Amino acid sequence: MTESVTEQTKASSLKASRGGAAGDKVFSGLALAAGIVILLVLAFVAIFLLVEALPALWPQVFSEEDSIASADNFWEYVWPLMAGTLIASVIAIIIATPVAVGIALYISHYAPKSISTPVGYVIDLLAAIPSVVFGAWGMTALAGGIVPLYRWLGEYLGWIPLFGGGVSTTGRTLLTSAVVLAVMILPIITALCREIFIQTPKLHEEAALALGATRWEMITMTVFPFARAGIISSIMLGLGRALGETMAVTLVLSPGIFSWSLITGGRNATIPAEIALNFPEAFGMRQSELIAAGLMLFIITLAVNMLARWIVSRHKEFSGAN
Repeated sequence: MTESVTEQTKASSLKASRGGAAGDKVFSGLALAAGIVILLVLAFVAIFLLVEALPALWPQVFSEEDSIASADNFWEYVWPLMAGTLIASVIAIIIATPVAVGIALYISHYAPKSISTPVGYVIDLLAAIPSVVFGAWGMTALAGGIVPLYRWLGEYLGWIPLFGGGVSTTGRTLLTSAVVLAVMILPIITALCREIFIQTPKLHEEAALALGATRWEMITMTVFPFARAGIISSIMLGLGRALGETMAVTLVLSPGIFSWSLITGGRNATIPAEIALNFPEAFGMRQSELIAAGLMLFIITLAVNMLARWIVSRHKEFSGAN
């Protein structure tokens, strides 16, 4: 009787394992198919951008016109847009990163649960606000309120090229756009860093505290090393959001000729804002120019993500078991 029960148990276990193996194969196939679809979509987007941008990149070969409409050559047209995009995004990251990491640390290691839970909900809610709302806030409230700061910067730090030139009276400058972008990417970086900080092995934290470390020393010895790769990934994700942001920058920034000054209005533009403002009415060579500018943004974003993956891979061997 006992032997028959044992055989039945073994048979049921074997069937369950076979069913699990089949499920693993199905899931593996679906995951592989999803990865292939993503790569195909990325390849099709890259091919489309390249084909449509060829008349602007090499007008003498792929177009009946000898040059583009906006400048003597494409690179003269696109490099100010690329510079404005990179400057605004980098400033946004510089502003948002320390604030986001500090908020994440407060939620995960300092605040009591009665405070950390609602603050975490608010952070997640901020990440869901549409970009046009941030743009409207930056255009109507922030731009006018930040003008006195620009006047102070122009008066006392005007000898620095970044704060030289005439001060904008409207506040619609590249620096204002960068501040709006920083507010937009702040909840993204904060939410990701918070989840990573929470996953720090408790045994590591307790061991550091048991050895006499203060809370801050414990964080620097255990939390930051464990979360290093995740922090970098969250920063790069925020940078990617800032690089591709369109509506917020379009509403805040007054585009114009490129200038290194961050507080002068009508002197800078970004690639997404340039495309959003001009693409609906563009045709022919002008349309090719804008698509070529989009190709440059695609390459910049791809390079940023590849750099992030390379940085993260250098620390991938670290885990809570180390």
